[in-house]
Amino acid sequence: MRKILLLLALGLAVAACGPKSSDDAEAQAAKALAQRVLGSKARHFVFQTATSPEAGKDWYRLSGKGAKIVVEGNSANSMAVALNHYLKYYCKVEYGWFLGDSFSLPARLPKLPAPVEGTAKVRDRFFLNYCTFGYTMPWWQWADWEHFIDWMALNGVNLPLAITGQESIWFKIWTGMGLDPDEVKAYFTGPSHLPWHRMQNIDRWGGPLPDGWLDRQLELQKQICSRERELNMKPVLPAFAGHVPAELAKVCPDAKLTKLEAWSGYPDEYACTFLDPMDPLYTEIQKKFVALESEIYGTDHIYGIDIFNELTPPSWEPDYLARVSKQVDESLLAADPEAIWLQMGWMFYNDRDKWTDERVHAYLTSFPVEKQLMLDYYCERQEVWRRTDKFHGVPYIWCYLGNFGGNTAMVGQIRRVNQLIDKTFEEGGSNFTGLGATLEGFDCNPFMYEFIFEKAWQVSSWPDGEITDVTDSIPLWTATLAEQRAGGASEEAMEAWKILIDSVYIGRSTPGQSPYLSQRPNIGKSRTYYCNARIEYRNSNLALALEKLLEVNGKNSAYTFDLANVTRQLLANYFGDLKLRYDKAYEQRDRETMKALSDEMLSVMDDIDRVIATHPYFLVGKWIADARSWGSTPEEEDYFESNARNLITTWSDKDQLLNDYAARTLNGLTATFYKVRWEMFFKAIEACLDEGAEWDDAHYNAFCEDVTTFEKSWWTDRTGTFPAKPAGDAKAIAAELYEKYKDKI
Repeated sequence: MRKILLLLALGLAVAACGPKSSDDAEAQAAKALAQRVLGSKARHFVFQTATSPEAGKDWYRLSGKGAKIVVEGNSANSMAVALNHYLKYYCKVEYGWFLGDSFSLPARLPKLPAPVEGTAKVRDRFFLNYCTFGYTMPWWQWADWEHFIDWMALNGVNLPLAITGQESIWFKIWTGMGLDPDEVKAYFTGPSHLPWHRMQNIDRWGGPLPDGWLDRQLELQKQICSRERELNMKPVLPAFAGHVPAELAKVCPDAKLTKLEAWSGYPDEYACTFLDPMDPLYTEIQKKFVALESEIYGTDHIYGIDIFNELTPPSWEPDYLARVSKQVDESLLAADPEAIWLQMGWMFYNDRDKWTDERVHAYLTSFPVEKQLMLDYYCERQEVWRRTDKFHGVPYIWCYLGNFGGNTAMVGQIRRVNQLIDKTFEEGGSNFTGLGATLEGFDCNPFMYEFIFEKAWQVSSWPDGEITDVTDSIPLWTATLAEQRAGGASEEAMEAWKILIDSVYIGRSTPGQSPYLSQRPNIGKSRTYYCNARIEYRNSNLALALEKLLEVNGKNSAYTFDLANVTRQLLANYFGDLKLRYDKAYEQRDRETMKALSDEMLSVMDDIDRVIATHPYFLVGKWIADARSWGSTPEEEDYFESNARNLITTWSDKDQLLNDYAARTLNGLTATFYKVRWEMFFKAIEACLDEGAEWDDAHYNAFCEDVTTFEKSWWTDRTGTFPAKPAGDAKAIAAELYEKYKDKI
């Protein structure tokens, strides 16, 4: 009898550790994802929930069973990562992050020669940036979000920033405290500028928000949070950082309110108002907001609060910083006893001369480290954990930023980033808990972010070699990427991507990283504050990569994208070369050469505009159409369009610091905005020379006044209409332009 009981107990133990029923919630969520991603081919996959061999670690296992691929994992998120591994390394396809990205699976799904297991090397995989919700996502509908959430799951993201719809909550809070509804709506900025309102940078610019926006965003956030949780993500929700409407003083006259300094060139009228965390009202508002947000959206107890992002604290005294952070944490715990406070480490980099280690230590250690989570925000530039004694024990996530403002530039240091992450695994300490990406806008280098999340997993084997980390073998990773993006095996694609990874993707991302053509013109150095047109590679190498790509028989949207993108960058770099020659001709007063060069520069812009018309990512018409889709009346449609146009051009209505910060080389924008500025510039230079004068500050300032008037008319008058769908044959146009320019580069 005892033997029978022992065998029964062993059997139960094995069952507990083995696969669970395929109809459980986790497996069903993974199955639903597969159906969205693969369509009818999802029937070839079986999903089963199983216990991880290493307690507390995410894990998956891929194996074959007859004609089926069996996907096991401790969660739907782990199973999604397993599915993505199979798609990338066996089917050689890439699931892109934009709605409309497409791929074709092999007619017969490849068999697994042996089981494959993957184990997460870090607990946390964070994605997004407050700014992404302005530079990329402000106009997204549920279809965009649904596709993107699947992308995040496939790449193992489990801590997504989720800040959509918070204005709906704040509207209820502020009006519930007695503020006038119209005052509250006017306190908010326009939709694409909301991230900077949320970060206490600006109030009112581009407002007031329409009622319909608030209502629809609230419903959208419900869908976002629900789907993210279904796929085992913990949405990072906002909490109260102290930002209040100035009108709060009317209903709370004793509140300790401070008018913050104007931000980034904005006039004082747009500066924010801050409630002192020491004021009892701070905790009261925190509790109201978290309770209502949790009631509507639910909570996973992780909240993003950034009280001094790009702002000067009222005092730099360490004791003050310690009191403030302790009080904010106590207010959050009063609202949610399980709360974890997540912060951006950007301020420690951006204001690194002021955030001394003494101040950082005081700020971070005034409350328990286990109630915190820090994002080391811009690690490819500076790893803050290395100069702060690993954030003094606070759990932190190593983050790759990669993009500022949604700028369109082929940048990224695969090998350097790979080395930095490996070193962090070796030296980062036990409080290094995750990897993440904090891009300001989706850019033209999506594989960089997929690479980051691959580094979070250790896999038992790959089809092409027995290694535990595919990024240990950059050549293997590059060859696989080439096949994914070409839509099939191709020696030429492999050669093209080897050139790109070895000799083009060698530079670090920086603010203002955009070509000369999208910057306000000048003789000599650009006077636009955010302007960095330098490249770290030879343009001839990029031309060689394009030559190889043109030999590929590409079959998917990624290949079309790459043709348009590489041709765009190649010609944009050549435009910069022409600009340097134009400046030299001006110095020599060689007007004939100047005229020839200016004509060619304008022609190059036309050619760029034509090739980027072939892919939806590069269409300003799509950006505008998406914005207009949020309007319920013609007036609202026009309002959203103006707001969308403004962000990617002047950023405000004045010639200020952020002009062109979000510059991007888009079809329609290039032809009707950037090109017009250059035409105005060439005419101004000609007029200056006709006068026998020098191009000095007076001439430049007069030119800027005219340009500022034009820029504002572009986004306020909504000049021109633009196609929202791609047109033209990318390969044919790229081939034509390659032949046209290959001997000039």
